[in-house]
Amino acid sequence: MTAQRIKGIERETPVTITVNGQPVQAYAGESVAAALLVAGWRAFRRAEATGSLRGFFCGMGMCFDCLVTVDGVAVRGCMTEVREGCVVTVDC
Repeated sequence: MTAQRIKGIERETPVTITVNGQPVQAYAGESVAAALLVAGWRAFRRAEATGSLRGFFCGMGMCFDCLVTVDGVAVRGCMTEVREGCVVTVDC
């Protein structure tokens, strides 16, 4: 998939994260949710009650729809910065 980042914006250092066993390029300072969206993930988990797909929604940590697991800890993807070598699990 072609990267969806806006051209002409200077980014920090490139880093590689692992998402569901696959290497994904991201940039230091970018949120996990942003890196997932650019890499093509639109759904990050399933709602417990209904099984419906959930993903990036509010972007400011209020809705909890972007919950993912990073290095074994459940976090909000929109509030968590990527870092070199982090391991992300998307549950859907």
